[in-house]
Amino acid sequence: MEKIKAFMKKKDIEISLKRYGVDALGAMAQGLFCSLLIGTILNAAGTQFHWSIFTRTVATIAGTDYTLGGLASAMSGPAMALAIGYALKCPPLVLFSMVSVGFASNALGGAGGPLAVYFVAVIAAECGKAVSKETKIDILVTPLVTIVAGILVSMLIAPPIGAAAMWLGNIIMWATELQPFFMGILVSVFMGMILTLPISSAAICAALGLVGLAGGAAVAGCCAQMVGFAVISFKENRWGGLVSQGLGTSMLQMGNIVKNPRIWIAPTLASAVTGPIATCIFRMQMNGAPISSGMGTCGMVGPLGVYTGWINDVASGAKAGISGMDWLGLLLICIVLPAVFSLIFDMIMRKIGWVKDGDMKLSE
Repeated sequence: MEKIKAFMKKKDIEISLKRYGVDALGAMAQGLFCSLLIGTILNAAGTQFHWSIFTRTVATIAGTDYTLGGLASAMSGPAMALAIGYALKCPPLVLFSMVSVGFASNALGGAGGPLAVYFVAVIAAECGKAVSKETKIDILVTPLVTIVAGILVSMLIAPPIGAAAMWLGNIIMWATELQPFFMGILVSVFMGMILTLPISSAAICAALGLVGLAGGAAVAGCCAQMVGFAVISFKENRWGGLVSQGLGTSMLQMGNIVKNPRIWIAPTLASAVTGPIATCIFRMQMNGAPISSGMGTCGMVGPLGVYTGWINDVASGAKAGISGMDWLGLLLICIVLPAVFSLIFDMIMRKIGWVKDGDMKLSE
């Protein structure tokens, strides 16, 4: 046992919640952002503003036409796997081999590909790290083991994992359509809290393919956490904190939440209010890339995802046009209501002495 522990330490194979549940999952979301999400944005910009550079076919592969954004989106599997490999501190030969692993697992995982990529990439990366630099022909052995292990594991587990992810995502979306009020609260609060925790809400939304009303509720919850913390901590953190939390991440408050969990109450209650407003009153849907459902106001990706969904729906005929009510709902759900309700609830928390000045001060 001691020899195994020593070997794993030498190879930097760390089986821990932080390494797999935080680092790898967060990196996966970044990989998705740099491929699928950027591709979606490019396609939406081309369609909306009639920019031919983004709408014309730049490549035809196996009979399929690809735009500039289409090519970026097509690389989501390799991008996710590379990002996961980077987070797991893979040596170069293992890291570069993850391109093939990501392509295979994403393709075999079908619509639930992102979750399949996550599991397969972790297994393949650790297999590759285990054999890295153990032989004199490392340049052959390491990529061979990484790729073969990744593809074989993909063949075995990617289809059922992908199917299970989509089944769970469809159940959540079906339940939200059936009970928009209660599920609006549940999804909004749950996804919002995950966004603030050191776990990737964007990766979870992508893995489950969370769109539609459920996606809209997720957007509401994530925006409530980011905008909420940004405004209620303005006194302590001023404009820098407003921008870093409102357009960056509410995860910056995790250290303060550990010290005083009660500071989390206000934005969480705000998400419990905005979620059902999004689902029941404005019927706000996320029909863009599922990753956008878990991004909140980070770079305004959440609202932008809702907007790209509108464009897609208009183009397909599912939506007649973008109405003033759509814009009002987007503005209220993503910006105005999270700020207002968070301030109200925070005022109550301070009144009863649960939150004090300085509790949300960010470290310099």
